[in-house]
Amino acid sequence: MDVHDLIAKRYSVRAYKPDPVEDEKLQQVLEAARLAPTAANRQALQLIVIHTTGREEDLRRIYGRDWFVQAPLVICACGIPERNWARMDGKNYNDVDVAIVMDHLILAATDLGLGTCWIGAFNPDAAREVLGLPEGVEPVAFTPLGYPADEPRPKKRAELSDLVRYETW
Repeated sequence: MDVHDLIAKRYSVRAYKPDPVEDEKLQQVLEAARLAPTAANRQALQLIVIHTTGREEDLRRIYGRDWFVQAPLVICACGIPERNWARMDGKNYNDVDVAIVMDHLILAATDLGLGTCWIGAFNPDAAREVLGLPEGVEPVAFTPLGYPADEPRPKKRAELSDLVRYETW
């Protein structure tokens, strides 16, 4: 699929079929994430793949929506800030790198007919506890991963002219 068509096709899926995700597709999605660029190629992150069956109660502690556990898989993208690159003013690229990785993962999933929904409004303390995250590992984003059981709604986006400036502010 053309990358522009793929970007236009991706949407936040909030209903999932119970059908399992084939391991080959999961591996393709994870490989796309692995290939994502990160600052200084540090790859200071970890992806945690969680099977939802039998884990629904724990996962609802992290994010309480029923559709979050409808998909057969949930992926948590974690950063490791102390291993990540920082700019000369101290700006750590942890969140930027994890976002790039998640974007690659989400677009690859869309290309394979899978649905995702970027989730940032989760309970980080519950995530740390449920996933057994060690000190220094920061959960940044979650997404369910499965086959969509809904249809995309029209996207509301600002006009390009409202978002882009040339040369100076």
